Amino acid sequence: MFIWNTFLQYYIFGEEEMKKKVIAVNRLEKEAKEMMQDKVDLSFFPNIDSLENEVFLAELQEAEGLINLDLNVNKQLLDHAPKLKIVSNVSVGYNNLDIDELTKRNIMATNTPGVLDDTVADAIFGLLIATARRIPELDHYVKARKWTEKLTSDKYGVDVHHKTLGIIGMGRIGQAIAHRAHFGFHMNILYHNRSRKPEAEKKYNAEYRSLDDLLKESDFVVLMTPLTKETEGMIGAREFSLMKETAIFINGSRGKTIVEKDLIEALQTKKIAAAGLDVFEKEPVEPDNPLLDMPNVVTLPHIGSSTYATELKMSLLACENVLAGLNGEKPPNLINESVWENIKKQ
Repeated sequence: MFIWNTFLQYYIFGEEEMKKKVIAVNRLEKEAKEMMQDKVDLSFFPNIDSLENEVFLAELQEAEGLINLDLNVNKQLLDHAPKLKIVSNVSVGYNNLDIDELTKRNIMATNTPGVLDDTVADAIFGLLIATARRIPELDHYVKARKWTEKLTSDKYGVDVHHKTLGIIGMGRIGQAIAHRAHFGFHMNILYHNRSRKPEAEKKYNAEYRSLDDLLKESDFVVLMTPLTKETEGMIGAREFSLMKETAIFINGSRGKTIVEKDLIEALQTKKIAAAGLDVFEKEPVEPDNPLLDMPNVVTLPHIGSSTYATELKMSLLACENVLAGLNGEKPPNLINESVWENIKKQ
């Protein structure tokens, strides 16, 4: 059917009327989808997590652009996409993209940074407060009709204001979290990053620390690094053992940046006090995961950027990246710059 439609479009309407083929996978908000349908030949596949969908594979053969969330774009997929020119992730993270393979094939890779910084920072700081003050646990306590007398100290949480916050990964989102902590809660800010951030140090009175020293000194540890070969499993048993027994650990990065079984052990043995998690090693989280049965763990379904306004901005930016690349322009959020240099030489 796809080949027949292409035949009709070419021979009846003329070559100049043909729209470039773009596939969107897993997420594209309605307004963005409608905008793209006016400009390209768009196919949308809402639930693709493997290469078993034959219709998807057939259309991938003709696709020049791919708008993507979560699907692994690797050699196996790219072997089915001989005409592909650009892949646009609807996210900041791009650990699902094989950048080396894309670059080798001269395919542009893009992401959607910037538009979600404040939204993610809101969610992660909210997760921190909810964990510290035990808000979900006590909400359940009230709704279960257990609040029948004056609250006793075993239900108390801990203060957030004026405590020490250690941020691992002081990128844009990390700095947005520091902004909320410093100006809103008068927290002392420590950070660990690949490079020093003089502007953040000045603006938030943030102090750089080695990873070990940050873990030892912080009341709250917030992990916000991207998932790379270097950061995979960076927080494990050794790192949890360095934290205060009263420390609260928050993960807003990716599930695989920690060793999840070591976090479970640290919580079970009370090496740390509590955890707030927006991400898991496997998502959706498995129903038998011990973290789901721990009252001192607050869990969220990876909702860091999930407000409608922000998801729409991300979708539109992903579309902007694709349209620029297909129209011979440099996409605004190009990851593999060397591909653009090669394209300019052609």
